[in-house]
Amino acid sequence: MLFAQDSPLSSVIQERWDSADFKPYCDAFPTEAQASPEAFEAHVKDLTARDVKIAYLKNLQGYLWQAGYENGAYSTPLFDDVAPQLQHWHDSSKQLVIYSSGSIFAQKLLFGHVQDPLGGADEKRTQNLQGLIDGWFDTTNAGLKHDASSYTKIAEELGKPADTVLFLSDNVKEVKAAIEAGMQSIVVDRPGNAPLSEEDKSKYQAVETLNEISLSPAQIDHRFFKR
Repeated sequence: MLFAQDSPLSSVIQERWDSADFKPYCDAFPTEAQASPEAFEAHVKDLTARDVKIAYLKNLQGYLWQAGYENGAYSTPLFDDVAPQLQHWHDSSKQLVIYSSGSIFAQKLLFGHVQDPLGGADEKRTQNLQGLIDGWFDTTNAGLKHDASSYTKIAEELGKPADTVLFLSDNVKEVKAAIEAGMQSIVVDRPGNAPLSEEDKSKYQAVETLNEISLSPAQIDHRFFKR
């Protein structure tokens, strides 16, 4: 996840540079980035542009997002199928967990401030979907998303055999890693994603909406990555 284009980074740095609540986030960055507000902002923007996955950047992102969500500047837009399908699975006693490169703190912010479809044009009307989620994983408590060992660890934390866990992602490399760990995995091919190659289409099951997914074991298409 990247910083939103309207991220309050500059204003937060200028307003809170010397504040006690901002200090832990600043201190986690390399010494050279702490030299000045300008150096700090330049370093953050460089990491973001290169899509670097590192804990101190993700924690800062969560801090910035918290300010935006709390004042109503931000809300989380979801594809129309997501919230109803998560609710259906939750009501069907399915265990739902999130695994993201974004910090758990940021994940909870996102799911705690989801745009309410009944709010119409009022994007500040939100609903809290945190209650649908039974567990939260990120790169600090599970590992990198391209590593099969991360998915093995998640299955162990859930107390479930890996082959009984279904992992959904829009990233083929993550799907590959999950399958290598023994999980079932499906590519969710959303608008704006990189096009799937013909090879990927032949190796992996893909859907365009969550409504297409059946959690009945007999109906899941097992096209596992060929090791």
